[in-house]
Amino acid sequence: MSKNTEKSFDDLQVMPSEIEGRIPTIRVIAMPANANPSGDIFGGWILSQMDLAGAAHAYKYAKNRVVTVGIEAMNFHKPVFIGDEVSFFTHIEKVGRSSISIMIESWAFRRSCSCYDKVTEGLYTYVTIDDERNPIAIPE
Repeated sequence: MSKNTEKSFDDLQVMPSEIEGRIPTIRVIAMPANANPSGDIFGGWILSQMDLAGAAHAYKYAKNRVVTVGIEAMNFHKPVFIGDEVSFFTHIEKVGRSSISIMIESWAFRRSCSCYDKVTEGLYTYVTIDDERNPIAIPE
């Protein structure tokens, strides 16, 4: 291929408008150890990655230790496969006295088609705690 016809990686992937310009909280590659024998990634692995992304966002906001207290909503839209690069996007939905609700979206970049699919979304709630694991107020 000549230099004029070479395509960059960014030219090959068409990013959906829903994630265009957004920065993922975390990004991971789905590996064989996280899959069943058919190559589908375990839902529990995806849930744990979502929890890590949500906790990272909650921690940055609260500037204190946080723990997961609930998953209010969770939807699996499409499967994740070995080799997919999964990006987890987060935003704050609600802040209470000691709790933070974080909406988490997961998007898989499929190497097979150089395309993105929204694979999951969920609303996770975290509570800030002190060293004795008691809830504490989030600083204003």
